[in-house]
Amino acid sequence: MYVGALVVDLLLGDVHSLKHKRAVVRPLLAQLKRLEVSAAETGHQDLHRRAELSVAVVAGDVAHVQRVLDAAERVVTDDPEVQILSSHTMIHSDDD
Repeated sequence: MYVGALVVDLLLGDVHSLKHKRAVVRPLLAQLKRLEVSAAETGHQDLHRRAELSVAVVAGDVAHVQRVLDAAERVVTDDPEVQILSSHTMIHSDDD
C-alpha cells in the first residue's frame, strides 16, 4: 500500500474578499475530487489572496499514486485564477 500527498501553496488572482476566495477555491477542490482523491483547503484560511490545498491518494501501486498526484498538480496549474508558489509531494509505503 502506498499513500501519496500533494501540498500546494497558492497565490490567488484578483480576489478581494474571503467570499470571493471561496468562489475560486471551491470549484478547484471539486475538480480535484473528480480524480477520486481527498482534497481540502489546509492553510491560509484567514488570508483572502492565499490558499494551501492538500490532496491525498491511497493505492496499491506507487506508479498509480504518482500519476494521480501529477494529474492533480496539472489541474491546479491549469487554473487561470491561481499561481502556484510552492508544491510538495510525499509518497510513503507501508514498509516505511
